Amino acid sequence: MLYPEPIARLIEELTKLPGVGPKSAQRLAFYLLNAPGEDVERLLGAIQTARERIRYCSVCFTLTDTDPCAICANPDRDHGTICVVEEPRDVIAMEKTREYRGVYHVLHGTINPMEGIGPEELRVRELLQRLANPGIREVILCTNPTTEGEATAIYLARVIKPLGIKVTRIARGLPVGGDLEYADEVTLAKALEGRREI
Repeated sequence: MLYPEPIARLIEELTKLPGVGPKSAQRLAFYLLNAPGEDVERLLGAIQTARERIRYCSVCFTLTDTDPCAICANPDRDHGTICVVEEPRDVIAMEKTREYRGVYHVLHGTINPMEGIGPEELRVRELLQRLANPGIREVILCTNPTTEGEATAIYLARVIKPLGIKVTRIARGLPVGGDLEYADEVTLAKALEGRREI
């Protein structure tokens, strides 16, 4: 079935969003076409405001509407501990735990030679500049447990350790509520490796 050009264009643009396939884009397009005008205007306004006001924090490079971001500006945070993550959304994931009280550094990706992404394309230089501060005691590497995330963590550890700063890596293993029989060998091996006394 052929759609009128404006609908086809809307569907095409929606499919460019992450995780939105053709069927989801079609549903979203028809929802937007049938939604009350004020709902659509609020959505357009929220997108436009976010595009205009959101920028990167000049310290940690997370997304923010103030500079520095609320975390970097908070004197109650432990500024001697830096958690290095891949993307701004990883900061949100860590904050949801309500366990971490340090600050962050967002790399904006991982080392990926297959795609031509080396340390120069990431925020590594800025991280090393931050580490020149004598108050930094620990860097926690919280990159994803992917091939690229592991390569990035290994590279960063090799660069940071000579500075005399403690470098740690987040533990990996079994998810809460998971069953041993369904875990793969690598996950079980990492769970054993990261075990601790109780």
